[in-house]
Amino acid sequence: MTEDLTRQSAAVLAAAIAAKEVSAQEVATAHLERIAAVDGVVHAFLHISSDSAMAQAKRVDEKIAAGTEVGPLAGVPLALKDVLAMHGEPTTAGSRILQGWKPPYDSTVVARLRAADIVILGKTNMDEFAMGSSTEHSAYGPTHNPWDLTRIPGGSGGGSAAALAAFEAPLAIGTDTGGSIRQPAAVTGTVGVKPTYGAVSRYGQIALASSLDQPGPCARSVLDTALLHAAIAGHDPMDSTSLNAAVPDVVAAARRADIRGMRIGVVKELSGDGYQAGVSQRYHEALSILEDLGATIIEVSCPHFEYALGAYYLILPSEASSNLARFDGMRYGLRTGDDGANSVEQVMSLTREQGFGPEVKRRIMLGTYALSSGYYEAYYGQAQKVRTLITSDFNAAFANVDVLVSPTAPTTAFKLGEKLDDPLAMYLNDVATIPVNLAGICAMSLPVGLAPEDQLPVGLQIMAPAMADERLYLAGGALEAALVDRWGHLLIEEVPSL
Repeated sequence: MTEDLTRQSAAVLAAAIAAKEVSAQEVATAHLERIAAVDGVVHAFLHISSDSAMAQAKRVDEKIAAGTEVGPLAGVPLALKDVLAMHGEPTTAGSRILQGWKPPYDSTVVARLRAADIVILGKTNMDEFAMGSSTEHSAYGPTHNPWDLTRIPGGSGGGSAAALAAFEAPLAIGTDTGGSIRQPAAVTGTVGVKPTYGAVSRYGQIALASSLDQPGPCARSVLDTALLHAAIAGHDPMDSTSLNAAVPDVVAAARRADIRGMRIGVVKELSGDGYQAGVSQRYHEALSILEDLGATIIEVSCPHFEYALGAYYLILPSEASSNLARFDGMRYGLRTGDDGANSVEQVMSLTREQGFGPEVKRRIMLGTYALSSGYYEAYYGQAQKVRTLITSDFNAAFANVDVLVSPTAPTTAFKLGEKLDDPLAMYLNDVATIPVNLAGICAMSLPVGLAPEDQLPVGLQIMAPAMADERLYLAGGALEAALVDRWGHLLIEEVPSL
């Protein structure tokens, strides 16, 4: 294999490694060299696990040489969002309060990646504790979008998406609480999937909002994303919310890519006003392609979606307020003011003051207020009722259609710093993605072209019922194949060289 290894798909790399056309160590070296060459300007990674990655790659080569059976993605490099515990490697969740912490265990996702013989290159940058839509809230500085280094790569998982777009890794793991996989995928021209809630274990994921958080796969193509999805999904007794159900055959669906007869619902409330003109243009072009492929397009109404943003920003801060109470400087991570002159309570207060960033403090205060005596039912209780209504909207829609579609994000990537001082404007980036998390269903974002006005990627969101994740890959695979026929390549091939 003589081509640039960093520009190959995960499926191609895996096949070449299995056939001994290239070694896993050569593939890992190529990607580590690519990271060294470009990450100084992208800042996708917070930590590079060079020694660990090369050791994993060597083990894969030894297994293949010995004729031992390996996984479908054996030897393929991966970038891991720094919110998932990895034994002996720094895990910060993008926060100063966890600076220097090295977990004594692997999260289930990491354990399954290792079992699948996937090579983990390192930990990627993110908004602190996954709170943000731009990766500007990281305590370690922002990540830059490889399409335009002056723009955001989305959030909270901008590091994972940027690593894919910069050809630093062919696979990545993200987590999605309100769009943190899908929105970065949309603005970087990559593919990201938020699986059904409970389909991928949350054990070892640093919690933000436990009823919303969901790890998921990210890649540059629908098939690569499906292969990674299959590797990490499945029941886990270590996670009490894990679904004890068979994993849908997402890989077969991605390869089939035939949507003749599929009923696709267009969500009336998730398009139109508030969406950038170029986003709307590419979205409607994608709908036409889906129709040409044999799908029936049906407009549906989900009237309670307009309340989703408000409900989400009560539920998430409330759960975050509870989950983040464990970070007190007493057991691990940052500790400030421990000079013998301060009480335990003062040390905890000083540690949190220095360890948490402004967005985290903002959401903790919102959540603590919403849960406080006299306000719980008025705020958190009402938000949960809205959540039930949104779930009912989805159920009604899926009674008539197989999947739903919308733009993933209302705009393309905006300039770094443009919305940093306006939290409400930042929150609106997730207006189309949040309903999915509230209902616990699954969704994908895939690229459908560049917006004419700024030549930046646009994403289409596909939504499917709980445990019908294969429908995402069926529709996404068909649309991607049609677009590749039109363009002659994946959209990501048009990213400017760094």
